[in-house]
Amino acid sequence: MIVRQLKDCEQSERLVKSETWQSVRMLLADDKMGFSFHITTIFAGTTTPIHYKNHLESVYCISGNGSIKDLATNEVHQIKPGTLYILDQNDKHILSGGTEDMVLACVFNPPVTGREVHDADGSYPAAD
Repeated sequence: MIVRQLKDCEQSERLVKSETWQSVRMLLADDKMGFSFHITTIFAGTTTPIHYKNHLESVYCISGNGSIKDLATNEVHQIKPGTLYILDQNDKHILSGGTEDMVLACVFNPPVTGREVHDADGSYPAAD
């Protein structure tokens, strides 16, 4: 059994930050669960282009607000608490923070190792 507290993970190398987001990677590839689990904050008023070419992701909004733009269709979806979006086709998108920080629970398959940040094209490297 694995038990972790968010506050403890925030005070460790499991916290990864960029200019537009921070991600607390609570469950990682070395935990051998077949997926990783993150609590990610998208900072208010920011935009992040993302294209997870090597990962599938499900994202649930806990608090805050923002939007996701599907770059294949140019469709924009509002995100608010209770919203779940699923990137089941390696969807290229732009994630935007709204008027307040958006806190998201994220699941990645395959799992990430923990130190990944977005490449120039918005993706994470392929899993080994």
